[in-house]
Amino acid sequence: MTRPMVSCEGVGKRYRLGQLSGYRTFRDALADRVSSLAAKRRGEHDSPENERHLWALRDVSFDVSQGEALGIVGRNGSGKSTLLKVLSRVTYPTEGRATVRGRVGSLLEVGTGFHPELTGRENVYLRGAIIGMRRREIDRKFDEIVAFSGVKKFLDTPLKRYSSGMRVRLGFSVSAYLEPEVLFIDEVLAVGDVEFQGKCRDKMGSLISGGGTVLFVSHNVTAVKALCPRCILLEKGRIVADGPTEEVFDTYLAVARSSEDRGGIPDDAPRRGTGEARFRRVDVLGPDGRSVDEVRIGEKLRVRATIEVLRAIPDAVIEVGISTLDYVRVGTSFSLDDWDKGAPLDPGWYDVSVEMEQGLFARGYAIDVGLHHRTGATVDFLNRVAVVHVRAVQKALRADPFLSIQRGYYSPETRWGLLEQTNPGRGYEQDSKGGA
Repeated sequence: MTRPMVSCEGVGKRYRLGQLSGYRTFRDALADRVSSLAAKRRGEHDSPENERHLWALRDVSFDVSQGEALGIVGRNGSGKSTLLKVLSRVTYPTEGRATVRGRVGSLLEVGTGFHPELTGRENVYLRGAIIGMRRREIDRKFDEIVAFSGVKKFLDTPLKRYSSGMRVRLGFSVSAYLEPEVLFIDEVLAVGDVEFQGKCRDKMGSLISGGGTVLFVSHNVTAVKALCPRCILLEKGRIVADGPTEEVFDTYLAVARSSEDRGGIPDDAPRRGTGEARFRRVDVLGPDGRSVDEVRIGEKLRVRATIEVLRAIPDAVIEVGISTLDYVRVGTSFSLDDWDKGAPLDPGWYDVSVEMEQGLFARGYAIDVGLHHRTGATVDFLNRVAVVHVRAVQKALRADPFLSIQRGYYSPETRWGLLEQTNPGRGYEQDSKGGA
């Protein structure tokens, strides 16, 4: 049986919160250690010393075989990037053991592994030397790296003058083309443009088919599903799911829903607009009027929003959008359908609801909301304020070779017609005269 290319055994990583003041001597460190052991013996697990530390990872164990692509997903702060840093030897684990076999390529943060004062050309050779390549090996790959990155005109420019997108282009090109056996990629690819992201996914796919091993951290659901048959889900530094990607993403949605107040919008939620009004709550409603997190295919989608108006808005237009979990908008409804000139809103609290027909395919979707002036100025806008999962009506339908196919995002209402062509040599003209 072949050994795994990547192996984690009980890996944990602890960080100290806050800043250390001044220099600490060996005696200080020894005293802290003795105090910590004494507290542990007394069972004081919640001592002030423990409160000054954060476990970014805890008891993480998994193996990745040669030629396998593993997706790593989870909410912000769940430990995804820390895990890749441990595997890349950027930082070392506090406990447990992490083993990586073979030549490693990694792209963890914009500019990682590059020197800002050196040119793009010099950084390519520096990066290759760091991972153990000889100059002639780098020479052999140099033209491919430059062609893929698209930064040929700037090769002799210091890296500090590159944009973040240019750094990502060069970084990925170097990591992917210097013949890595194991490739670690963080969410940093989202900095690149759509065309380059597609090229990166194609390149990672060719590495995997050639026997390479890829660990891919991303919030882009489509990209993860396209590349990775298997995923692990991290939550508060621990693995809570490990298995087929579709199943792990179902668990991901369930974890996100159970850990938050469904419908409530926190004050620090990212939003944009003039601030004349604010969305305070958004719920997806079931047939009984209660908040739900899933609907069936074909069921009407009902959304209710609570808005606090701080200054009078004479011409309010309310927007409800439906997007995929990787932020592709698939449908939008504006209140102009019922209030053509906009709704007059005085200061106060309002509930607004909308009921939409939907033929969405079975998968997870995000609800976006916006409040605008009739002139187009945005008062308040938020992405992904609620998540709803569309479920199949009957699980048995999934076995049907056509009913189980999901191409695109929704199934439009259609009416099909079939005409028998009575005059095959003359097209449809004669038949259309008599009507269909």
